Amino acid sequence: MATFKLLATAAMGLESIVADEVKALGYETQTENGKVFFEGDEKAIVKANLWLRTADRVKIIAGEFNSYTFDELFENTKAIEWEKFLPVDAEFPVSGKSVKSTLYSVPNCQSIVKKAIVERMKKAYARNSFLDESGPRFKIEVSILKDKVQLSIDTSGAGLHKRGYRLDQGEAPLKETLAAALVKLSRWTPDRPFVDPFCGSGTIVIEAAMIGQNIAPGFNRDFDSEEWPWMKTQIWEDARNEAEELANYDQPLNILGTDIDHRMVKIAEENAREAGFADLIQFEQRQVKDFTTQEENGVVIGNPPYGERIGEIEVIEEMISDMGHVFSKHPTWSVYMLSSMGRFETLYGQPATKKRKLFNGFIRTDLFQFWGESPKK
Repeated sequence: MATFKLLATAAMGLESIVADEVKALGYETQTENGKVFFEGDEKAIVKANLWLRTADRVKIIAGEFNSYTFDELFENTKAIEWEKFLPVDAEFPVSGKSVKSTLYSVPNCQSIVKKAIVERMKKAYARNSFLDESGPRFKIEVSILKDKVQLSIDTSGAGLHKRGYRLDQGEAPLKETLAAALVKLSRWTPDRPFVDPFCGSGTIVIEAAMIGQNIAPGFNRDFDSEEWPWMKTQIWEDARNEAEELANYDQPLNILGTDIDHRMVKIAEENAREAGFADLIQFEQRQVKDFTTQEENGVVIGNPPYGERIGEIEVIEEMISDMGHVFSKHPTWSVYMLSSMGRFETLYGQPATKKRKLFNGFIRTDLFQFWGESPKK
């Protein structure tokens, strides 16, 4: 098998979590802003797509070089052995981005890279006419940062957050990858109670259930690289069979999702059913101030509303205050709240044990962590 330089892309603030996941699959990593690099063969591509919960995509780095002129970009791109990746009938759309570089026109860069690959392919496959691009898709990206060009091929297709279980969602859904990251950051284990008091469409509790039963997040979806002729079907079959064996479907879970909106509770129930957790996750319509439990050592993770319209802020501030009051009665529980509210700790009534800067889409937020006391023996 060939060895590739691979890239798992990550949302800002999640690089270390993605790197930990890649290391858990058995690969050494190098990390940059939004990027986790590693090396591996076809099996690595398959395992990364099936198992990375917090990465956005898995890409192959086809080439890296400096370019200051369009001629250099063309020749350097053409010098890459694209025929090793792309069959003669490959569909290969090119997207691009350029930051702080001499070649700043993204449409021109995309066009030149496309032409260079076409020229290389026509020569490699002895074609005089055009390439029909009727075959499998190889999404190519030209990324230029400070005149360094990186050409990559996307192995995933749809972003890895598309697990396949979300039938419906609310107005401001949390990405599945970020939801999984929140669960991982809490260090929750499946023997502990788990609650999301703002469950919305159920993303956080569903991701917790998948982690709790060790279910591969990419198990029930397709990937672009499954259609590539040099990615043998047997590799995918073996990896999915292994994922099936590693899943612990018998692991009991104590997971509850609540929301003030009965419509969202219904959507969350439908999504949980689609994910295979209809009987494992409980849902209730409830306000956070009505939370009560006799259990200890639980974990609460939530993404409360941020408030963007007049009149909402006051309601949310009161809700955060209520939340702090309620959870102060359960000192062994740990609470993790993702919020853009600068006064969150003041409203909650205590300083966070730890804060972590994260981005929910383009919204800068903090994960406010309130660690619980150890339960009395």
